[in-house]
Amino acid sequence: MPSAPFPAPRAAAAASGPTVAIDIGGTKIAGALVQPDGTMTATTRRPTPRGADADGVMAAVAEVVADLSASPLWASAVRCGIGSAGPVDTSRGTVSPVNIGAWREFPVQERVVAELAARGADLPTVLAGDGVAMTAAEHWLGAARGHANALCMVVSTGVGGGLILNNQLHPGPTGNAGHIGHISVAFDGEPCACGGHGCVESIASGTAIARWALDQGWTPSGNGSDNGSDTAGGGGDATAAGVAAAAAEGDPIALAAFDRAGRALAAAIAATATLVETDIAVIGGGVATAGDTLFAPIRSHLAAYATLSFVKDIQVVPAMLGTHAGLIGAAAAATMLLPSAPSSS
Repeated sequence: MPSAPFPAPRAAAAASGPTVAIDIGGTKIAGALVQPDGTMTATTRRPTPRGADADGVMAAVAEVVADLSASPLWASAVRCGIGSAGPVDTSRGTVSPVNIGAWREFPVQERVVAELAARGADLPTVLAGDGVAMTAAEHWLGAARGHANALCMVVSTGVGGGLILNNQLHPGPTGNAGHIGHISVAFDGEPCACGGHGCVESIASGTAIARWALDQGWTPSGNGSDNGSDTAGGGGDATAAGVAAAAAEGDPIALAAFDRAGRALAAAIAATATLVETDIAVIGGGVATAGDTLFAPIRSHLAAYATLSFVKDIQVVPAMLGTHAGLIGAAAAATMLLPSAPSSS
């Protein structure tokens, strides 16, 4: 995370106190007080409960809020941002995370607001999906900083994303705008879990990369490391990380798996850039740690898809914020989406 101060994101910057940031995922629930320059203080986390009911998972969120309330800066907090794995419906304040089975249409925003109030903090609160939160983070302090129009993507077990248009976060009515993983790039492609066909996620997610390589006869050799993109099989690393390691050693099936994923991502990036004129695509998530094994085929194929004059120069770059993106993004999303007028008391 940059150490030099940066201006707060646009919109609610008029209220200059810290933002309560909560990041909810399948493995951990984290919290921090994020200052207007992006500095995080009072950071805390809990493991996401396994096998718990909805209230049991919420209890871990409540513990994170309680930890944050012990900070001497708590009384000066001005807003709260919640970033969560999806699907989300920000119009209703609900989440149904794929990797938190106990939460289906769970009213997380209402419940967090109640926890804040119980700790003496009656704060305006925003819910954002994790792809949108990552986008807000990368635009504020990361690789999309300085770009008025950007597509940011998370490529991991799924493929998500978000949009910056005219320097504004554009989450859409339900918080799902920019969900690039469910753009169809293969007309006759295999069914996707969403019900569509040929979606980017069904080709380019870590899970899809590993599945396709295995289906083509690739055999895991045991090298590589977990990138959070799938569960390793016995006897070798059968995840996308294992495929990436094999590709780096020249394995033809592994190289083909990443070329196929890169082509799908390139087609989707070009389609998005053509539609809304973004000039940069920022890619993070576990699969992006493969580096040029992923980025080289994306850039190579992009030349065949982004051919019009207003999209042919689009940049494709790796995300910068890594594990900080969730909390910084929750804070940035709240700061960008809440009204800037300081008169709501």
